[in-house]
Amino acid sequence: MEANGLGPQGFPELKNDTFLRAAWGEDTDYTPVWCMRQAGRYLPEFRETRAAQDFFSTCRSPEACCELTLQPLRRFPLDAAIIFSDILVIPQAITLTRHRLAGRVPLIGFAGAPWTLMTYMIEGGSSSTMAQAKRWLYQRPKASHQLLRILTDALVPYLVGQVVAGAQALQLFESHAGHLGPLLFSKFALPYIRDVAKRVKARLQEAGLAPVPMIIFAKDGHFALEELAQAGYEVVGLDWTVAPQKARERVGKNVTLQGNLDPCALYAPEEEIGRLVRQMLDDFGPQRYIANLGHGLYPDMDPEHVGTFVDAVHRYSRVLRQN
Repeated sequence: MEANGLGPQGFPELKNDTFLRAAWGEDTDYTPVWCMRQAGRYLPEFRETRAAQDFFSTCRSPEACCELTLQPLRRFPLDAAIIFSDILVIPQAITLTRHRLAGRVPLIGFAGAPWTLMTYMIEGGSSSTMAQAKRWLYQRPKASHQLLRILTDALVPYLVGQVVAGAQALQLFESHAGHLGPLLFSKFALPYIRDVAKRVKARLQEAGLAPVPMIIFAKDGHFALEELAQAGYEVVGLDWTVAPQKARERVGKNVTLQGNLDPCALYAPEEEIGRLVRQMLDDFGPQRYIANLGHGLYPDMDPEHVGTFVDAVHRYSRVLRQN
């Protein structure tokens, strides 16, 4: 650290590195916690900020993105911030947000994985079956691989750029893994997931930048847990359909697991949330673990209950370590 309290690139020195230590597989004093969609519509202040402009204008405003990213940290003692953006948008707000965080917690950058981006391109939006995108895989396999390669080529500099701008960890969202099943996943998703990690790490090294931990979150991709654990990512995110103990048995001890409380559990009374958190932490164990939900927060959730979740993780994980 330099004498003025600034780290490399002039960013404020990091005060809480618990999330990063857990991601790298190092021991931590307690279990770090953050929530997917923690900057979201469940917060009244988020709705107020967003009311001023449409979604894409918000995403293009570094000031607005920064404000939305910081809002949940003012309410809850979260152990990481994730830049407010969308997997279809280029976030230009990272450097500003990293400075405004003042070293409180690490900043996570993210992107959609190639198959997930391909589904949006072909479907033109969300779909319950992804039938049009899957039709491509069966009818136009060569063109599908060509498109997935183009998306991978675009993703690598995009993720590296986020690190250059100040991201201290990266999460790749394969949100539509579950639509594929094992065979299509191993053919059209997994090779590109692996390629992204390998090339991002190589680019960072070439640029003389410190490595950052990478997280892969393949929703409903439980059939490929072993493969994901060996895909070059430090952390494997789990959705709530996966039993933590079984997941740990399947992936071994060389990766950190992240997850995986059912988001709807936050509708439960606060006492029940505490009980569910204790069960989850018992199942995952104290180390090589980052607490999160198994998916993003929903807009109608009570911020008080989010606070209960975060506090329960911190409190009970300390007790676990004492025992």
